[in-house]
Amino acid sequence: MLSKTGVAVLNVLSSGREATVQELAADTGNSRKQVYRVVDEMIEAGLVRETRGRHNLRVVRVTDDPVVEAYRRLASKLGHVEWPELLSPATVRVCWFLDEPRRVTAIADRLGITRQAVHKALSPLKNRAMLAPSGPEYALADDLRPLLEFARAVVAHEHRVRVRALAPSATVEWYDPKRALVRVHDPEDTDTLQSAEDWELTGLARFQAYGLRFFLAGEPAFWYAPDDPLTPADVVCHTLVLDADSRRSSYALLLIEKEGIDREALTETATWYGVERTISQMYAFLDENVEASDEGGVRLPSPGEYAALKDQYGVA
Repeated sequence: MLSKTGVAVLNVLSSGREATVQELAADTGNSRKQVYRVVDEMIEAGLVRETRGRHNLRVVRVTDDPVVEAYRRLASKLGHVEWPELLSPATVRVCWFLDEPRRVTAIADRLGITRQAVHKALSPLKNRAMLAPSGPEYALADDLRPLLEFARAVVAHEHRVRVRALAPSATVEWYDPKRALVRVHDPEDTDTLQSAEDWELTGLARFQAYGLRFFLAGEPAFWYAPDDPLTPADVVCHTLVLDADSRRSSYALLLIEKEGIDREALTETATWYGVERTISQMYAFLDENVEASDEGGVRLPSPGEYAALKDQYGVA
């Protein structure tokens, strides 16, 4: 995660200027040792690049990474704010959740931290009236959309760097500050992630763990969430996030019924993935209250097709 010193370096360089490490130390108020360390991390992460100037001094400038572009938009639209003073890694992570009003307890649960830690991360924003409180819930004020975009860019960058260090062909399909759903496009990358710590097969490739084996076209998807168990509800949502075509929707229905996934738990899980409407329509289909429909982009099988599929896979 980009540190406060990293944000300070980004703030200095985002205008397009070049600077030596010594100049960055003077401009940010950090020690040369600290700036050297952070600059090396930012070079490795692809946020800055280095050349050699006079007397062989290291000279750095920013790249065109999405994080840099997001910070430029933030500084351009809200340049009166001293962002390096406000944006700790914890604050950036919490900002990811502030696209809509959310309770502190919900954010704490998703991040795996205490409510006090969330309040501490929110404190710099509260003190500058940047939050729009609604009862016990908080969201970013309407004019702070660039801050949300920057937080999203930083978190996405962190996941992208992590997975591509192992699997260069990987693309991040969904993420939050602690978790990432990725798809790979090279068989060697599949082998690497299958043997890597903290990565698990998910999507259709995971169904065989529940006694449902399907033909896979292309490489499987993987899930990064080192502190959380991968649940059947997650697997259903991952399958739909990757592709909500009729085939995947039908298989997701099979897993829901075979594992007896609790409706309330799955619906709550689906809200984080943005597929709660899809899950609602799938349960309506299982309740035989609706016929097959493409409404809202959800493609469900006909009752006859689904009955034949259940019979094929032995799902009662």
